[in-house]
Amino acid sequence: MLGAQLVRMLKELNNKFLLASVFVTGTAVLIIEIIAIRILSSHYGNTIYTTSSVIGIVLAALSLGYYFGGVISDKYPDRRIFYSIIFVSGFLVIFMHILAKTLLPLLSILFSIVQGPLIFSILLFFMPAFFLGTLSPFAIKLYHLDRAETDTVGKHSGQVFFWSTVGSIIGSLLSGFWLIPHFGINAIVMGTGISLGLWGLFGFLIFKLISKKIIIAIILIFVSQILLLILYLPKKQSNVLYEKDGFYERIKISDGLWQGNPTRFLFQDISYSAAMYLNSSELVYQYTKYYELYKLLVPQAKNAFIIGGGAYSIPKALLKDLPDIKIDVTEIEPELFKLAKKYFNLQDTTRLANYTEDGRRFLNKSPKKYDIIISDVYYSFFQIPIHFTTKEFFSLAKNRLLDNGVFIGNFVGNIDAESPSFTLSEIRTFKDIFPNSYFFAVDSPESKKAQNIIFLGINGNKKIDFNNSKILKNPDSIINDLAHKNIDLSKFNFSYYKELTDDFSPIEYLVSRDINQQYNTW
Repeated sequence: MLGAQLVRMLKELNNKFLLASVFVTGTAVLIIEIIAIRILSSHYGNTIYTTSSVIGIVLAALSLGYYFGGVISDKYPDRRIFYSIIFVSGFLVIFMHILAKTLLPLLSILFSIVQGPLIFSILLFFMPAFFLGTLSPFAIKLYHLDRAETDTVGKHSGQVFFWSTVGSIIGSLLSGFWLIPHFGINAIVMGTGISLGLWGLFGFLIFKLISKKIIIAIILIFVSQILLLILYLPKKQSNVLYEKDGFYERIKISDGLWQGNPTRFLFQDISYSAAMYLNSSELVYQYTKYYELYKLLVPQAKNAFIIGGGAYSIPKALLKDLPDIKIDVTEIEPELFKLAKKYFNLQDTTRLANYTEDGRRFLNKSPKKYDIIISDVYYSFFQIPIHFTTKEFFSLAKNRLLDNGVFIGNFVGNIDAESPSFTLSEIRTFKDIFPNSYFFAVDSPESKKAQNIIFLGINGNKKIDFNNSKILKNPDSIINDLAHKNIDLSKFNFSYYKELTDDFSPIEYLVSRDINQQYNTW
């Protein structure tokens, strides 16, 4: 009697540990999936291609894992195989990270933002997800074998998938609300891989499935892999002042040279986001100097709204230009405001109010109107927030401008008549809302290469006379050269280019051709 009771208790312990195992592995699947997007975003941007590739490949791997896990569990319903798969999954997660650290920096440039995320999702994330996918049907088989009932397989399946899905929910929330904000990608991936490996070993130990000698050998193999990764991890460069994963991208601040001058740079993922000369207050990047367009239309501006703080270069310039101006800035990356004060000489002042919030959401909530609205969130092909490119956004921005107020936006794109075209679709969309508007090519209107395009929209009837002596003889090179930078829109038939709306805005598709031309990727 006592022996039978003990057997039942051991079976119950086995089954509870099985359910705990699918919970743990379900958590790991979603952590890997979310981190995979961040890993690829550092090389291909946080685009729909990156997101779709990771989700699609992980789902494909899980689907095949479910199928083959069912087949294997029918042939070999052995707990040793089950816990071996968990251990191997941990090994593969760490090995995946080693590959990401070695292959991505070397080979990512060979593929475009369309093909690259798909190719590397297969190379890096398929196998860990596949092995983790085999565990749920395996757990169902083992769980059912330990039960005396023969007609409750549906109930047992439901329990396994319930706890696996709960684990996935926890993994998703854990990644977004705690892991990514507080730990780097390296620590998260390593922690996930080690946790899976230890869980598999714990399963062996608690149920005495293999000898201690074999476990010691496995641990040594596992530790050697971790040491390999630690040894490979690049050491912090002496010119890097700060490097950490933010809420939305990896942030790096480093010192270097720009046109022979000592300069401090802000990187967000792979993009040059902002910069500051260390020996001068002059703005570094040419496109940022076009904030001065306000001088032609609202020279006595009293308030401004800037979407995207970055290193807060433009807010600093406006505060210096206009002693009485009040500026609201929205920057969704929480760390950047503090970093701008620490590394980019942003001074505390009551004339600048910073909001850690999405700029469009802020405009929706606030009825406040401005003389100037500057949108500097389109700083590269790889980082284009779609909801700032649409007709609805431009309409909202115009509605928040005072009479004769100006909207200035910095975009990146190619000027050519070939359809489809992100730049020309964007110009058409903008002109529908701002009929009184101008567009300036920072390099040259004749250039067919990717360059910064400055959009200027006026909420009124004021015009720019490019032949006016106040412009031609202006000491400011940005102002006196406007006629040569102005894009002649009469050369384009805008009926060929689709308007961008909240309903229809295939931005990644439109910019992929531009990126392929720029980087010669396939």
